[in-house]
Amino acid sequence: LQLVESGGGLVQPGGSLRLSCATSGSTLEEYATGWHRQAPGKEREAVACISSSGRSTNYADSVRGRFTMSRDTAKNVVYLQMNNLIPEDTAVYYCNARDEINADYWGKGTLVTVSS
Repeated sequence: LQLVESGGGLVQPGGSLRLSCATSGSTLEEYATGWHRQAPGKEREAVACISSSGRSTNYADSVRGRFTMSRDTAKNVVYLQMNNLIPEDTAVYYCNARDEINADYWGKGTLVTVSS
C-alpha cells in the first residue's frame, strides 16, 4: 500500500486547510486509516482515525470540533479538513493505514504552518 499526502502549506491563524492522502495498491476498506502529526521537537501524535468499516471516527482532544476526517472509498482517498487553525497545529502531517495484522503504512508527510 502506498500513501501520498498533499494539501499542506502556510495559513494564518483562524484559517482552513484540507489535506488529502491518496492511496494505491489496495482498497481503503481493508485498513483503518489515520492522520498523525509531528511538531518540531515533539513526538508524533495521533490526530484522527477512521475504522476500516468507516463506521467509527475518533479525534484527539486538541482537534475535536475543529478537524474532520473523511474518506472516499471510490477514489481511495482520505481527507482531513482543518478549520480554525492555531499556531499549535503547525507540524508535519502524516497519513497512516493499518491492516488486519496491525502492519502500519506511512506516507512521507506534508507540512502545515500556521502563522501570521
